[in-house]
Amino acid sequence: MPLLTRIRGPRDLDRLTAEELSQLAEEIRTFLVDAVSKTGGHLGPNLGVVELTIALHRVFESPRDKVLWDTGHQSYVHKLLTGRQDFSRLKMKGGLSGYPSQAESEHDVIENSHASTVLGWADGLAKANQLRRTGDHVVAVIGDGALTGGMAWEALNNIADARDRPLVIVVNDNERSYAPTIGGLANHLATLRTTDGYERFLARTKEVLERTPVVGQALYDTLHGAKKGLKDFIAPQGMFEDLGLKYVGPIDGHDIEALESALTRAKRFGGPVIVHCLTEKGRGYQPALADEADRFHAVGKIHPDTGLPIASSGADWTSVFGEEMVKLGEEREDVVAITAAMLQPVGLDRFAKRFPDRVYDVGIAEQHGAVSAAGLAHGGVHPVFAVYATFLNRAFDQVLMDVALHKCGVTFVLDRAGVTGTDGASHNGMWDMSILQVVPGLRLAAPRDADQVRAQLREAVEVTDAPTVVRFSKGAVGPAVPAVGRVGGMDVLREPGTDTPDVLLVSVGALAPMCLEIAGLLDRQGISTTVVDPRWVKPVDEAMAPLAEKHRVVVTVEDNSRVGGVGSTIAQALRDADVDVPLRDFGIPPRFLDHASRAEVLAEIGLTAPDIARQVTGLVAKLDGGLPPSRIRSNGAHGANPGVRAAHTAAEPVEPARD
Repeated sequence: MPLLTRIRGPRDLDRLTAEELSQLAEEIRTFLVDAVSKTGGHLGPNLGVVELTIALHRVFESPRDKVLWDTGHQSYVHKLLTGRQDFSRLKMKGGLSGYPSQAESEHDVIENSHASTVLGWADGLAKANQLRRTGDHVVAVIGDGALTGGMAWEALNNIADARDRPLVIVVNDNERSYAPTIGGLANHLATLRTTDGYERFLARTKEVLERTPVVGQALYDTLHGAKKGLKDFIAPQGMFEDLGLKYVGPIDGHDIEALESALTRAKRFGGPVIVHCLTEKGRGYQPALADEADRFHAVGKIHPDTGLPIASSGADWTSVFGEEMVKLGEEREDVVAITAAMLQPVGLDRFAKRFPDRVYDVGIAEQHGAVSAAGLAHGGVHPVFAVYATFLNRAFDQVLMDVALHKCGVTFVLDRAGVTGTDGASHNGMWDMSILQVVPGLRLAAPRDADQVRAQLREAVEVTDAPTVVRFSKGAVGPAVPAVGRVGGMDVLREPGTDTPDVLLVSVGALAPMCLEIAGLLDRQGISTTVVDPRWVKPVDEAMAPLAEKHRVVVTVEDNSRVGGVGSTIAQALRDADVDVPLRDFGIPPRFLDHASRAEVLAEIGLTAPDIARQVTGLVAKLDGGLPPSRIRSNGAHGANPGVRAAHTAAEPVEPARD
């Protein structure tokens, strides 16, 4: 009987021998490769923390002791050891989340997958334990990549202020976040990694001196008393100790006995302790180890033996942007690129290979990235800062006060905008078009297809006196959606076929195919519809109000929060222009969305062509004083574009994250 099937909770680990623990580690790695290859998920990070997670749960008593995971994509082993071994629907609706989830287990605390937050959580929990005199322990596991984030160091500054407050910080050092970790801190940790012979040096010295008559012990005592200075010379971990943090390590992160010993000492210390563990991302799986780009950080469905993808999803939004950036770089020497530890996921890897001196990876530090971009712009170049839409939330103040206030020509490219689905609440890019509406002077583009990504990126980098934003969706990019005309700066995607149209349907970004499907369904009900794509949704095009005035109803459809989004902004613009036309805005409700496929999430929130067409039909019927003669079927079969429907049900690519 496999050992893993006997583990129903952390205390089941206590009965295992050292040999059995090693066997369990191998079983877990085999399980992860087999399970994640079927569903997709974060494979490399979890293969690297098997022994570390086992040791954590043997030394600490979760859930009384809180084991916190920064980012959380490396929590699969934690799930297995806390009774969750059904990975058959990992990251799918009704299955396990790809991150810790309070709804799943009392052993999970932090749900969001934004990096560098765990030390702040740990500081607060440790303070609460101290006030309540519980005697419970707090353990924060943070990757070397996440330590590049400023929030981590703000927390360390506070943690070190109370030297009698127990808190164990485990630095999971695998030299990578998504890709190899960069920066001064990374160099410091690299120094520590190369000096793990200090303890062996001290032990050998003690053996020699103890055999030396009379003066041997005295010399050893002197040497041991000078430990701080010697260690700073051989292994300069003084950066941590000067903050008031006890430092233990570096420890082999794949030696369970050594890990348990270090963690036990840290647990008993009675103050803040850093345990520095050296781990290998992708350990035990040769295809991952051979993948120099990211060690299989995140994979789709793969062949478990070879690691090769089972199917290709074709061209995606990210690659379209990446290719156009290279072309821009060749044409303009002033265009530079910025990434926050996500060079490959946001499509800047090709630009980096072509122009290595014109790309800047700032680490997991979006705030710094935005301010640095302002400085670059002020210095005479045009920075393009590519970042996931959900991560721009972290740099809002810098976009507002450093970029916009100073009228800096910076282009922010927001990848994974809208509903992303399988990575859950913290990865949906559903807030950017709301929070950015309040930024004076900012211009925001929502391309509907690959051609518009290329065109609007070029339009954005031409702006030198204000921030510009280009946002696009996740996954495969569909076929081009041609315009049939232009009104002001807006593309007309469908003409109403009458001089007295009923509905002006405003399509935002990647939802253009669905909006055309809606128009087709309305047409079957005898409701004439004009479909327009504003292209630039901020500011509202001056032609919007006159065009709206020619219609009986205005409908907006966006993959962003309805609160403060494009629909709300257009409604305000119509009011300001004294255009009194009913407006109905469709978008994402103001709530956190559970993980599921994109199509399932859109269906759950009613953001589908049949749902919207049905409601618009009812709205028009009220204006007419009655219902139309026929009703729209709920399955959306008639008038639908089969290609669009197939795209909605395509397999979801896995979302990379950062440790």
